[in-house]
This record gives sequence, structure tokens and C-alpha cells, in this order.
Amino acid sequence: MNTTVESGKTPAIISYLTIIGTIIAYFMNNDAKNTFASFHIRQALGIHITFYVLGALISIFDSWMITYAFWIFIAVLWGYGMVTAIQGEQREVPILGTQYQKWFSTIS
Repeated sequence: MNTTVESGKTPAIISYLTIIGTIIAYFMNNDAKNTFASFHIRQALGIHITFYVLGALISIFDSWMITYAFWIFIAVLWGYGMVTAIQGEQREVPILGTQYQKWFSTIS
């Protein structure tokens, strides 16, 4: 396996755990600047921000269908990102992954 992937795997996986995990992973990657870890930190940060922003918007509606759709959407994004990090792959999460890479391009 590629040494870049191997050395960046731990911060990449940690970044998906919680928003605190993303912050910890960012600081873990601050000195080494591992490209694999940076990619997943950007993806995880995007997922966490999407969770909070959409969650705030969804809370306006009193509909279990909207709420379930929201949770399924976030679970799919999170699961996809976590699995690709564990497998050592750099694949963007569906729908918003490309945007996350653009929006958080300063995280390197």
C-alpha cells in the first residue's frame, strides 16, 4: 500500500467520527501535510457542516418524512466517506463531494 495512504489513514478515519474528530485530525495533519488525510478531512468537514446547516433547516418542518430523509442522506454520506477512508481510497462522497473539495481547498 502507498505510504502516503498508510500514514494518513488514522487522521482520515478520525475526521469522520465527530466534528471534534475533524478538528483533531486537522491538527494531527497540520505538520505532516498528508494529501490523503487532507482529502478526507475536507470531505468530513463538509459532511459535518452539511449536517448542522440542513439540520437547522429541517427543524423548521414538523414532518417525520423530511426528518428521516435527512438522516438517511447524512448516514449515506458519512458511511461512504468512512468506508473509503478505511479502504485507503480517495473517492468523493456523492452529490456534494466535489463541492467540499472546492470550498475547503485551503485545508491541505
